[in-house]
Order: sequence, then C-alpha cells, then structure tokens
Amino acid sequence: MTHLLIALQGKDADLAAMGVRERILHTAHALFYREGIRATGIDRIIGEAHVTKVTFYRQFPSKHDLVAAYLEHRHALWMQWFKGALADAPTDSDFPLQCVLQALQAWFEMPDYRGCAFINGVAEAEGLGPWVVEASLRHKRDMADAIAARLPSGPAYTALADAVAMAVDGAIVRVQMTKEPAPALAVLQGILRALWGAASAQQAH
Repeated sequence: MTHLLIALQGKDADLAAMGVRERILHTAHALFYREGIRATGIDRIIGEAHVTKVTFYRQFPSKHDLVAAYLEHRHALWMQWFKGALADAPTDSDFPLQCVLQALQAWFEMPDYRGCAFINGVAEAEGLGPWVVEASLRHKRDMADAIAARLPSGPAYTALADAVAMAVDGAIVRVQMTKEPAPALAVLQGILRALWGAASAQQAH
C-alpha cells in the first residue's frame, strides 16, 4: 500500500510518460492537495503540467470541471488505499477497529499530509456549487462503509461505523492542525475502544 500512499501526495509518476489529460489532472491533484484549491490558479497548473492554455481548456473548459475531476480522482485513489490498508492490517477479533488506527497512522505520518481533501474542499470550494458538498458526503459515506465492512454484522455495529467515521474525521483535522499524529491517535484509540465496547454490549442484548 506504500505506493498508493505516495500517490496520494501526487509524487508517484513521470509526467512525461502521461497523456495530456492525465498529466493535467496529476498536476492539479498534487497542487490542490498541497496548496489548496482556492490558492492554486489555472496558470500555475498549466505551467507545471507543461501544456498550452489551448490544450488545457480543451480538456477542462473551466476550473469547475478540473476540481470535479480532481475530487473524483482523489476519491478513487484514497478509497483504494484505505480499503487495502484495512484489509492488510492484522486481524484483532477483540478489537477489530485496530485496523483503522493502523491505516490512519501510516497516512498521518506521510511528510506532505494535509488532511482530508474533501473536508478541505468544502471549506475552500463550496462556492463552486452544491456538488462539492455532495461529492464530499459521498466520500464520507464510502469511508464509513469501508469501516463497516471490517466489523461483525448487526444493527449496533452498523451504527458504530458511522460513529467511528465521525471520530476519524476529528482526528484527521486535529493532525492537520497540530502536525502531531501520536497524541491524536492515542485519543482516537480511547474513543474507538469505548465505542466498540458500547456497541458490543448493545449487540449482546
């Protein structure tokens, strides 16, 4: 999964080997995630992707179109990594949520970690239209579903996945602000253990 973590930072490929659209999208992905959607202008992307304005606008008629493609690309890339990281973590039947903590630790410790692209996107680009929020909500639903897939079946565990996803979002933002993964992960572990214990007790009745 290491190669996917590197890809999440936008540093995994040779631009010269890419097609035009892929090169633009790859460049936008790296810049939007690292520096922000609002702060990254089209001219910067054109320059770093080594394309002409005519070529750029032939592929993406507006920044709106590019941001939509970026969010779709980021969603697919992040979910592929997250599901794989959860599956690769050692199984712990006493505390299945340990896999979530292990996956997040690897992500949080990446040098260019800048939080969740979708939480950032809502703050930076909501003015582009309601579809930004819709894309972000879809991403969070899929994240919760990936967590639910690692849990036993039962109504209490279905609700647990949503609670865990919300706690994870809090840790994502905290690490983005503090740049200190360990304290946030320690707090998150306590929260997840409490949630797991409560859900298990409820499911037993």
